[in-house]
Amino acid sequence: MVIDYNAIGLRIKFARIKAKITQEALATKIGMSTTHVSNIETGNAKLSLPAIINIANVLAISVDDLLCDNVIRSNHVFNKEAQNILIDCSPYDIRILLDVLKSTKEALQKNEQFKQSLKNTEIP
Repeated sequence: MVIDYNAIGLRIKFARIKAKITQEALATKIGMSTTHVSNIETGNAKLSLPAIINIANVLAISVDDLLCDNVIRSNHVFNKEAQNILIDCSPYDIRILLDVLKSTKEALQKNEQFKQSLKNTEIP
């Protein structure tokens, strides 16, 4: 299993900025150096489960919010993110975004069908 520490770091950074907390303040609250928090946010440092829990508690978010890019069953987090994107959109914006989403899904399905057809026609 490969853990995407870059994705975790970005989610921590975005949550920290949204909470209007500096790296220094976060570092103090979780008992780490500011340099280490910076390295976590850039994906240059691994973090322990207790560190993830401490960060989530300080930032008032769930651990799911931080790890969703690494967990297969994270649809609830992504659904919440999609709702947050759409919340301030006009009806016209929503219609356009829905068209883009449908087109993207259709392209993904066609690509998957194409990959399957290639597998079925490969010569052993």
